[in-house]
Amino acid sequence: MTSSLAASALALTGVSQAQMAAGNSREYYELRKYYLRSGPQTKLTDSYLSDALIPALNRMGMTPVGAFTLTLGPQTPTVYLLIPSMNLETLVTAQLRLASDGEFMKAAEPFWNAPAIQPPFDRVESALLIAFPGWPKLTPPPSTAQKAKRIFQLRSYESPTDQDHVRKVEMFHHGEFEIFHQSGFDQVFYGDALIGNRLPHLTYMLSFADLSELDAKWRAFTTNPDWKKLSSDPRYAFEQIVSNIDNQILTPTSYSQI
Repeated sequence: MTSSLAASALALTGVSQAQMAAGNSREYYELRKYYLRSGPQTKLTDSYLSDALIPALNRMGMTPVGAFTLTLGPQTPTVYLLIPSMNLETLVTAQLRLASDGEFMKAAEPFWNAPAIQPPFDRVESALLIAFPGWPKLTPPPSTAQKAKRIFQLRSYESPTDQDHVRKVEMFHHGEFEIFHQSGFDQVFYGDALIGNRLPHLTYMLSFADLSELDAKWRAFTTNPDWKKLSSDPRYAFEQIVSNIDNQILTPTSYSQI
């Protein structure tokens, strides 16, 4: 965690004063994965998230909460939960505070009291992220308010060293946000991993109407002259600063707030 925090602080040296000011009110995110088995588990978990957990998180001031099923990627079925919070303590203590919420406990009873021989999930995996200074708050796409059909692309970039990680974060602040905007992307969030697996890494989310739009916008991005210039800059191209990319396609659940 100390290493990743230091990397984030170093990255600030490459952003503008306006972005640094925005960084003072950056959100924190918990990205949680519920690994399930096909069958009763999926229905029980859906009911728990929609009727118990997400309403309780909202009462704690954490909103909007995203809930997604894994459409393209390993280990299906998996449900992803994206929980934002302006207050780190609220986020990291939320699970412990749930037991004192009577409304939550009543709604969560089937999930929390499931027997060990019929658990409601196989495993839960979680990562703690802090928003990038230049994108300090989660931004739901317009399609969320319109309740339109949409998919989400969740991408994580691992770097071989802390120095390379800092440079990759810096690239977003030195033009990559704007190139995504020029290419028509709906940018949802950008987060630097503080706690989680396979550090150092960053994670971000984009939204599209469908896979054909995803392909078209990525073509526009990769052929953008500004991207060609940025990606060939010696500061970022002197070595491979991204060693692995994890790329998944998610579909929002009926109860997702994103």
